[in-house]
Amino acid sequence: MSKVCDICERGYLKGNSRSHSNIATIKRQQVNLQSATIEGKRVKACTRCIRTVAKNAQ
Repeated sequence: MSKVCDICERGYLKGNSRSHSNIATIKRQQVNLQSATIEGKRVKACTRCIRTVAKNAQ
């Protein structure tokens, strides 16, 4: 089960979480994936793509 958007293939962002003593721990910010039906197919898409598809459908 991948955590990548099926439309734009956007994945996670990686950055550091810094403690008080400035020790770095790597953290991931995941994409907001939702299950949606687009053009009759079930896909996992990020909310930005879902909004764009809905806007272009009007």
